[in-house]
Amino acid sequence: MPTSAQEVQARIAALGPWFYEFDLGVHGRTASVLPPGVLPIHQTRLEMVSRVVDGHFGDRLPKIRCIDVGCHEGYYSVAMARKGVREVRGIDLRESNLVKARFVAEVLGLRNVVYEQGNCEDLPADDIGQYELCLFLGLLYHLENPMLCLRKICRVTSELCVIETQVIDEVDGVAEWGAREWTRPYHGVLALIDESGEFYHENPETGASPLATCPSPNALRFMLEQAGFRRVEFVEAPPGAYEQHRRGKRVVCAAYK
Repeated sequence: MPTSAQEVQARIAALGPWFYEFDLGVHGRTASVLPPGVLPIHQTRLEMVSRVVDGHFGDRLPKIRCIDVGCHEGYYSVAMARKGVREVRGIDLRESNLVKARFVAEVLGLRNVVYEQGNCEDLPADDIGQYELCLFLGLLYHLENPMLCLRKICRVTSELCVIETQVIDEVDGVAEWGAREWTRPYHGVLALIDESGEFYHENPETGASPLATCPSPNALRFMLEQAGFRRVEFVEAPPGAYEQHRRGKRVVCAAYK
């Protein structure tokens, strides 16, 4: 482990560029590559997630386990570990992200967080067990198979899953279903997004394939309920929130088992 601020700064530079800004105390901080106008997205997301987590678990936090699926550089798993959650497990598709996450945890002296490589489509519920808290942040709208992943995270969640995602404008209506007089209502819509340009240029913010699916709010609620969550609540954006959260173009959902 680097022991001086100078050694930590050298390691920060070697691991860059960074997506998140981490405050490493006396050892300095990382600088995000995001434009200043976009950077507040992370703080808004954390504030909304913390409000739900603190409200649900209260003084039980030191007794629960948390899994952070799509943990990226560990920004939110580190935040949960620093809150005092007993055990935090971060999973991400890219080892390059996990190297940064482990470095941050090491510098901060966090012994209650571990990281491993994995794909949300392949979460082995029988092997990893259940976690009282699951974080699924900034990931859903990058997935080719969102329903599969939501079923997976539902299986590993025993109490609460917090989901944050980009959403599209709402679309509702009815579809013919076998004959003109037979119809079925549809519950929101999924937009197909082409991330080929980013994916084939190895942009680390894409998913595991160039095809992404982005839900409308009603579609998100319906999918979470079909995945097995008994109650879904949208979290109100706080004053001064990042503009997309404020306008409802990004949402945070609390999904309860």
